[in-house]
Amino acid sequence: MAGISSAQVRSLFAQEAEGRLAQLSQLLLQLEQTADEEALVRSIFREIHTIKGSSAVAGLDDVSRIAHGLEELVDNLRTGERPVTAEVIDTLLRGADELNEAINPPPNGDRVAVSIEAAPDAAPATRQDQVADGGSGGSRAVAVSNGVAPPTSRPANSALPEGGRAAVISVPVERLDELTRLVGETASAHLRIGRMLKDRFKIDPATSAEFNELSRLLNDLQDRAMRTQMVPISTITDQLHRAVRDLARAQGKNVRWEARGTETELDRGVLHKLSDSLVHLVRNAVDHGIELPDERRRAGKDPQATVRLHAMQLGSEVIIAVTDDGQGIDVAGVTRQANGRGIDTEGMTQEEILDLTFHAGLSTTQFVTDVSGRGVGLDVVRTKVESAHGRVEVRSEWGAGTEFRIIVPITTAVLRCLLVEAGGQSFALPFHRVLVSKASDPTGVAHAEGRPVIRIEGHAVPVQALAETLGLSTGSVKRGPLVVLSDMARRHAFQVDRLIGQRDVVIKALSPLLPHLPAVAGASVEPDGSILVVLDPPGLIQRAKHANRTTGSKRSGERAPARRRSILVVDDALTIRELQRNILERAGFEVRVAMDGKQALSSLAEAPSDLVLTDIEMPNMDGFELTEAIRAHPTLANIPVLILSSRASADDRKRGLDAGADGYILKGRFDEASLLTAVNRLLGAST
Repeated sequence: MAGISSAQVRSLFAQEAEGRLAQLSQLLLQLEQTADEEALVRSIFREIHTIKGSSAVAGLDDVSRIAHGLEELVDNLRTGERPVTAEVIDTLLRGADELNEAINPPPNGDRVAVSIEAAPDAAPATRQDQVADGGSGGSRAVAVSNGVAPPTSRPANSALPEGGRAAVISVPVERLDELTRLVGETASAHLRIGRMLKDRFKIDPATSAEFNELSRLLNDLQDRAMRTQMVPISTITDQLHRAVRDLARAQGKNVRWEARGTETELDRGVLHKLSDSLVHLVRNAVDHGIELPDERRRAGKDPQATVRLHAMQLGSEVIIAVTDDGQGIDVAGVTRQANGRGIDTEGMTQEEILDLTFHAGLSTTQFVTDVSGRGVGLDVVRTKVESAHGRVEVRSEWGAGTEFRIIVPITTAVLRCLLVEAGGQSFALPFHRVLVSKASDPTGVAHAEGRPVIRIEGHAVPVQALAETLGLSTGSVKRGPLVVLSDMARRHAFQVDRLIGQRDVVIKALSPLLPHLPAVAGASVEPDGSILVVLDPPGLIQRAKHANRTTGSKRSGERAPARRRSILVVDDALTIRELQRNILERAGFEVRVAMDGKQALSSLAEAPSDLVLTDIEMPNMDGFELTEAIRAHPTLANIPVLILSSRASADDRKRGLDAGADGYILKGRFDEASLLTAVNRLLGAST
């Protein structure tokens, strides 16, 4: 091919395939929920056929081979030789994953190919059957893998209008980032010019028509540049749909996925920060909230549950809600967990108790699984959302369902900020976190438990000097302006030296070489070249709370060091037993071991443990019998029991739950992080 190298051909093919794979995954997910099979199957065949042909031209034989196998399977669907079943869709989705991995191999070059073959005469399951029993895919083997899901949006250059002129073009993300950076630099230079006109030439910039025109043009440029970074929520909804579908099938649950408002746009960086949290929330809905079909029937519900994502823009913020119609959050259970961790819930509203589910170590379920115990809890969700200058709320009704609501600014590159002075330095506070700002110290400041407080909307809000919180001084609160900040769950008032004013601030991230500063969101360059630190209100509130606790502990005397938590590991396999012992001891736990259930009971009779970690298959007494014996023992009944087993069936999980186990993790999905997360959650410790 004259004029173009093979590398360029492959690059062009990769760009084309990105959009086609996204479309393919979307069509496959639609196929499972529609009665119009014929049209969708034709479209799926066309996408796969095009990928096969293009990959052959590009010289990508592996891609062409995988596409050929998928094409033959879809051809069987098209001709009616095979029905469309959930298992067939499983195979096609995994085949799309394999195509994506073959086109965009992982950095280490390792790919795990799994050959999945179904007997051609096997009785097919319907698409409504939600129990996954392996991936059957057709009469021919198709190589698939557990690769990364394909991208979820067609690239910009995939659409050409009738005239042949490109309506949109692909632009590398790095160029957009550079454009945004330069616009920010230009805005800073503009401020410096205004300062120079005033200081050097004694000209008020506001009276200069030329300066005002430049200001207007720069504002327009900044607005357009920020819009280039905007992407619709739909770019991640297929990934979320896939997560719901796969987990529902694995757990034998019947779940319908709905997405609304997906055309709502959000800053690319913000959406990237939220993607993992949204995946966790939809998986959390299926794992913790949605009941099995028979349970829903007994409760008078439709056996098919619904998980819904709804996005909308409200002013300068975007709201993304994840809702399910499952069993809801057990408020009484959360209260018991909180009380067990020393949290005083007396007088708390239901909303405040539900908010406790975002605390590390508290879970929306008492039963830990390899889905809920993989190291990403609701505390991590809140942390990630707050890193995007957002907040997350939860509403739930027992028996009816739960809604998690994420609220974030459309962009974090430019934020409206309140500028304040504290300790002789200027700071910026994101304005959407400012609840109240008062230019003078109100007479309502009082003292409670030795600390100053102010009443806001009937609630006592603690007051602390901002300079003291930041370590710039150790003085007490003096008369001066107060700024009340909120992170939805908490409110805190900070006394400052003076209020400077409001303005849009171009925020830049701090260098990754710097240590993590939880109270700092970023920085901006002032017109005089100085650095304006942008504070992070949630981190600032947390720092103030910690300072109060530290001060209180000094007043009441030092406490004795906390006792090491003890764990009894029960497994007849020496390798597994010692691996678990090693992991837990390095994490600071005191560990004992037993080879079977009978030995474990004898050990517990001598000295109870804080938690029992047990296998199922063991001589003399298995893990189920051990769990039942612990629950029946008058002094051991409250010890948490975590089962770690290779038995993966739903019946075994149910038997473990019925026996009284508090968690069940598969050995095949076991790793250090998941084990420690599950253990810490059951012990009520911070993960």
